[in-house]
Formats: sequence, structure tokens, C-alpha cells
Amino acid sequence: MFRFFPKNYVWDLSVNLSIEMGAKMGEMQEMCGPLVAASEQPDAEGTAAFRQAWVGMAEKLVDLAAEDETLGRMISAGEKYLRASNYMMIAERMLAHGSEGRVALYRDMLDTFGRGVALSRPEIELVKIPYGDTYLSGIFRPAIGVEGPQPILVQVNGFDSIKEMVTMVGMPDWLAKRGVASLVIDQPGTGDALRLRGLHARYDSEHWASKVVDYLETRDDVDAKRIGLHGVSLGGYYCPRAVAFEPRFAMGVTWGANHDWRDVQKRRLEKEGNFPVPHYWAHARWVFGVETNEEFMEKAEQMHLHGILDRIKVPFLVTHGKHDSQIPLKWAYETYEQLVNSPKRELKIFDERTGGVQHSSFDNSANAGAYISDWVAETLGGRTA
Repeated sequence: MFRFFPKNYVWDLSVNLSIEMGAKMGEMQEMCGPLVAASEQPDAEGTAAFRQAWVGMAEKLVDLAAEDETLGRMISAGEKYLRASNYMMIAERMLAHGSEGRVALYRDMLDTFGRGVALSRPEIELVKIPYGDTYLSGIFRPAIGVEGPQPILVQVNGFDSIKEMVTMVGMPDWLAKRGVASLVIDQPGTGDALRLRGLHARYDSEHWASKVVDYLETRDDVDAKRIGLHGVSLGGYYCPRAVAFEPRFAMGVTWGANHDWRDVQKRRLEKEGNFPVPHYWAHARWVFGVETNEEFMEKAEQMHLHGILDRIKVPFLVTHGKHDSQIPLKWAYETYEQLVNSPKRELKIFDERTGGVQHSSFDNSANAGAYISDWVAETLGGRTA
């Protein structure tokens, strides 16, 4: 794990996520160099300084991208817009719910990301998935070199990630090279589902996951018999739960085995384990749409996989970082051991030799992501060469 702020795990988590999304070290130094003292301040004061520095860099890149556009250099402009959106989304996720300007910053990020995609990533399609009287938003990335309906891996967020972040880390591109398409979504409790439409997290992930499968079955470019599901971080709970109760998924994979999230919350109440975001308990209440920590803990009590995983009868890969400081390694073993009816189950612990030892391998996603992508391709009928 790259440590810019040795006394602040949450800030360094954000820095590492940004690096994995393509941050440039010179820009990182310009943003973070003056923030060391601020990183040791309480959340409210520290995150205000963090926001100013990161949004300032994003605005600089947006100005440079606009200059590229006036010269007809659209690819260069698109790449700068995408990097600016990286810095915006990191700044936004650090803010407390209800912070002045947070929604406006999020909307600016969406617009900037969209401009970047339009100019430099034309293969990406922004989609809307029907969900009751509203929709879930998604990013569709087609496979490369596949004729006819494609196998596809649906990818869902964790507790505080968003679909643009998951996309920019790189798995949709890694899969595309292997002949597998991707659909990255903002499920209830994350991204624009939470921020713009007030869709809160729910324990029964099959409720929204089934709607995603319904949508994919309407697409002629998707092979409905080869739809997999992948979850990162808290998605390591959502994914196995959904695969257990939605039989149309052909396989599942977790990047971080969140087997018993209720236990994780109890440990956090006792000051054990690292938090993923500042203002953690306020963020948790917002995600689940409750007013008190007691109400949140009642919601969290339902979020475990005990007595569920024997329903899974498709291939399943469980992965975990050896030194995950947010989710104990023991839960990866629990998930694997309870997949008793999976015809192809595997447990992969990323260690010092492989890299990616931290939570969902945010410290080094390349080797871990390649391993997962290869396994998915082999399982869904893609290619690895």
C-alpha cells in the first residue's frame, strides 16, 4: 500500500484508489504534498482542505481539455476529462453526507466522465436499467473480437464505490480483451442510485440483481446463458447472496469476501478494523436510509451469508487480500467452505508474491484483477490468449 499520509488510512485508501484509476504522480504530489498536516486534523477540517486541492486539480485538467477541444485534439481532451473525473470522484467520496456542494460536485463528475467517454472511449455505452418506476444506471463495455452474443460479467459496487470508479480501475477493459463484456452498475445504496434518486441499500440483493438480468435478456448482443456476477468489497456480500437466489447467473466472483458484514460493524463499534471513508457512521446511515446508528445496526444484522451459500450451484471464485485491514481474512475461508454445492469453487488469497494484499487489492489491482479476469474468461467461455 502506498502511504502518502502515514497517520490517516482513509486518506491513503483514497490516494491508492485514484492511482489505480490512472492518477499521475506529478499531479498527485501537487495535490497531496501540502495536505500532510491537514490529514492529521478532524474529519470536517481535513476533508475541506482535501476537497479544495483535488477539485482544484480537476478544474485545471478540465480547462486544459477545453483547450485541446478548440484545437480538434479530441482524444487528448477526453483523456484529461477522464482523469479530472477521477479526482472529482475521490474528492466527493471524502465529504460527509449533506456537505454543501456535494451533489453539485457529483453531477460535475458525471458530466466530466461522460465528456471523457464520448471523446476518447466510444466503445463505452451508458445505459439505464428499468427498476420499478425508476432505473439503475450502468456502464456497458462490449467484448473485443466476439461475433454474436457475448458472455458478460455484471460488476457491482461496495459500500462507498461507484460504477465510474470500478470502470476506471480497469476490469471491463481486462475482460474485453478476453472476449467477455461488462456491465458495471450503481445498485441501490451507491452512486447515482443513492445520490440522485434516493434508492437506499437493501440486504436482499437478488431484488435488484434480478432486474439487471431481465434487462440483459433483452439485449441481442448478450448471451443470456453466460451472465456472471462480480462484487467488490461490500459487493462480496451482495454478489453471493444474489447468485444464491437468482439462478440465471452462470457464475459468481467476490473481490473481498464480505461474508458477515454485521460482525464487521460490531467490531467497528469497538474500534477494531479500518474505516473506508471519513464520517463513517453518517455515511452508513445515509446508505441505508436510517436516522440512528441503532437503526443501521438493525439493518446490518441481516447482512451475512450463513445458511445461504449451499443454494449456489454454479462456479464461484472467492478472492481476498492477505492483509485486508477492513474485512478479516477468516471470512474468505468461511465463504469458500460454505459453497458446498458449487461444481467449481476456488479460494485465492493475494499475498506478497502476487501483490494486492490489501482490501479488494486496492493497493495493487493489476495482478489480482488479471487472475480474476482469466478465471471469469475460462468459466464463461472467453479466452486467455
